[in-house]
Amino acid sequence: MAGPEVTLTQGTLRGTTSRDIRGNPFFKFQGIPYAKPPLGDLRFKAPVPPEPWTGILDASKEGHVSYHKDLLRNNTIFGAEDCLLLNVYTKKLPSNDNKILRPVLFWIHGGGFFYGSGSEQLYGPDFLITEDVVIVTINYRLGILGFVSFEDPSLEVPGNAGLKDQVLALKWVQKNISKFGGDPNNVTIFGESAGGASVHLLVLSPMADGLFHKAIAQSGCALNPWARGTTGCKFLAPALGLEGADERTIYEALKTKTLEEIGQIQDIIIKEFVPNEPRALGFVVETNSARAFLEEEPLTLMLTGRFKQVPFMTGYTSGEGMIFEILPREIVDFQDVVPWSFEYRRDAPETKIIADKIKKLYFGDDTPSKNISKKYDLVSDSQIIHGLYVTVLTQYPLSKAPIYFYRMTVETELNFMKKLLKIEVPGVSHLDDIGYLFSHFATPEIKPGSVEDLSLSRFVRLWTNFAKFGNPTPDNRDRLLKTLWKPVTTANVDFLDIGKELVVLDNPDSERMKFWKQLFDESPAGQKAKVLA
Repeated sequence: MAGPEVTLTQGTLRGTTSRDIRGNPFFKFQGIPYAKPPLGDLRFKAPVPPEPWTGILDASKEGHVSYHKDLLRNNTIFGAEDCLLLNVYTKKLPSNDNKILRPVLFWIHGGGFFYGSGSEQLYGPDFLITEDVVIVTINYRLGILGFVSFEDPSLEVPGNAGLKDQVLALKWVQKNISKFGGDPNNVTIFGESAGGASVHLLVLSPMADGLFHKAIAQSGCALNPWARGTTGCKFLAPALGLEGADERTIYEALKTKTLEEIGQIQDIIIKEFVPNEPRALGFVVETNSARAFLEEEPLTLMLTGRFKQVPFMTGYTSGEGMIFEILPREIVDFQDVVPWSFEYRRDAPETKIIADKIKKLYFGDDTPSKNISKKYDLVSDSQIIHGLYVTVLTQYPLSKAPIYFYRMTVETELNFMKKLLKIEVPGVSHLDDIGYLFSHFATPEIKPGSVEDLSLSRFVRLWTNFAKFGNPTPDNRDRLLKTLWKPVTTANVDFLDIGKELVVLDNPDSERMKFWKQLFDESPAGQKAKVLA
């Protein structure tokens, strides 16, 4: 029996069918090109729209993902350079008898801008699609291919190519999603970790104006220190044997490298990462680009109210820092923990003073190895939670749309990352929220009526309510949720604690967040922020 078919201006697709966690059918269309393959002269550059095809495109299986190593599966190498593909999952296709369009959830995967993909092996639609939404997952370029930047404008590689991939995928959705039963006027972007940072950057980027209507940033934002990259390409010169060379020479050399050689150069860059300095590859502020993704600092845009006035939801897991056990690095010098985004020099006396304050708050006279829970708190706060907290405090007074804040504390068999890392102290690891929204290669059996079933159902209801209504709890009579989650309206920061029950509280992790806010306010970056505010 032939699979379902959809005809776009690009051509005709033939997909397949599957069943969700409740056993109900849905349609799958995978491996759909949303851009021309970024090969040859398009390598490192902004994506361009796809070309049409003839005949029927087989969309019954996924195509290539972006080239990367999978940290969760023994550093196995996946992907190819021809990766600008997306997947669409829908319950119903439009017909003469059914012209109702459904809310669209557009997923941006995480992985630090180096790893990950939109693959069904990592982000299966089986849970979210039970609430009758249309789901889109995408691949975008990672690492050097997606985030290298050159300051020479004649090279036309100002950076942020991976983020521009996301923008073009959103344009594809605006043009085509109605053919799959999705509503182009009701698109919610959501993502986790680097995907969460991407969501926040899209909220700030003029390039994405008019392409979405709601946003959810999970465990990541534009202010997190690991999201920012280095402008220019000088860091590549030693790995290429071109120390002292100009940018054009480096660019031409990089263009000739095979995918495997680029992967080897990336490995060198990752190993040479220096704490408390911007990463080699991440988002950059573009200064010499006619079509820039971002031309000003994220905090400047936030403080001056130049962000999209759309409902915004963000939050974190209680033990975000557990994820760093994948790449264990013992804290030896606490100056390494002071975020570079505070704008202190690494060797400045103030950096040492702040480092001593951090050590005293979290460890007293102990060492991190003797108090692993506090180590996780410190990494969580410095790398993720503080940035989210500042984002909420900065944006809510200037936002005409509601902002919702949450903390995830629920622990069940679905917390796959914590189980994978074999961590036994209390807390919810970075990435553990994924198992409540998507099926994946490690999803355990979920028994009807179990705490796992109840918890994922609540997650799915909250997220899809937000996509449908811009409010995660529009009806306090909902027997599944049994609560009313209020948006942030004061500096007390109302939030939802997502545990085995849903509880509305205020001031999450208040002692630690007040400490980090004071450090930031006293920093050079904080002083600049006061001038703008």
